[in-house]
Amino acid sequence: MSTVEPTPADRGLAGETRAVAVEGAARMSRAALDFLARYGAILAFVITVAVFSALKPDAFPTTQNWKDMLTQASILAIVSFGLTVPMVMNDFDLSFGAMIGLGGSMTVVLLSEHGIAWPLAALAAVGVAVGFGLLNGILVAYVGASSFIITLAAANVIAGVEIYLTDSQTIFQNISASFIELGQGEFLGVRYLIWIALGVAIVLWLLLSQSEVGRYMHAIGGNMEAARLTGIRVRELRLLGFVVAAVCGAIAGILLHAQAASSYPNSGPPFLLDAFAAVFLGSAMARDGRFNIPGTLVGVVFLQVITVGLIQQNLDAWVVEIATGAVLVFAILLSRLGRARS
Repeated sequence: MSTVEPTPADRGLAGETRAVAVEGAARMSRAALDFLARYGAILAFVITVAVFSALKPDAFPTTQNWKDMLTQASILAIVSFGLTVPMVMNDFDLSFGAMIGLGGSMTVVLLSEHGIAWPLAALAAVGVAVGFGLLNGILVAYVGASSFIITLAAANVIAGVEIYLTDSQTIFQNISASFIELGQGEFLGVRYLIWIALGVAIVLWLLLSQSEVGRYMHAIGGNMEAARLTGIRVRELRLLGFVVAAVCGAIAGILLHAQAASSYPNSGPPFLLDAFAAVFLGSAMARDGRFNIPGTLVGVVFLQVITVGLIQQNLDAWVVEIATGAVLVFAILLSRLGRARS
């Protein structure tokens, strides 16, 4: 039986067809990666809300539930906004969790045991936060130490100061009603916590997105050495980032303890992982993968949606913790992908 050998023209046509098919597949793969990098986190957020709303239509999508979720997310939002600022410059701050505890407990101790009015007590706590933020910034930006190591060590020091002040005891006596009102009161039917978190978001959004300082911070995050060579005051701005993170931690701690009407041990560390998850989720929602305040806000709400949605399904606490960790991994991967594609 005779066979017909393909001519050179046939072989050339087949090769061209294969090349076109490979190029088309590669183009589709790049398009899929671009879509995932730009819209993956937002799509996941929308799907999550839709799923929980379908599973609990009488509880999850209600106005009251969303008001409760936003109230519960307010403290996390404040510390996440503060963390976003040094993260823009690629600096890590692991001390803000301990600062939450110190800021709140110091305010309560001064109020309860020394009779100092809570606004002055809160101002003193914020002043201490500024001091620790300056210390972190000097050691990292001026001395050149690792932000990861320095802020981890600072967290231990801050936690030690809190233990010294409170002796690891819960303090709930002699707390003024006006201080408790700060954490539990409402204005126009919305908790003060939400208003304060919104105010912090607006201030830091203006700083990072609408000011020259913010543009310089983003330039530092893009290429620190190039920013320095162009005359940007890299060290001063990095120091400012640590101060902002510390102050936001103290403010969050003050509000957290006002909401609880007491000071209690280990109040801050549980916010550490969630804050980083929110910030990375926020960067995953930006086209260029940059850290930003609006994205962080959506990231905070996303985490709260996951937590409340899982709790409403009567799942165990360990499931919620695993889900939060998985979301952080997902957010970091999307953030890296977004930066790579940009």
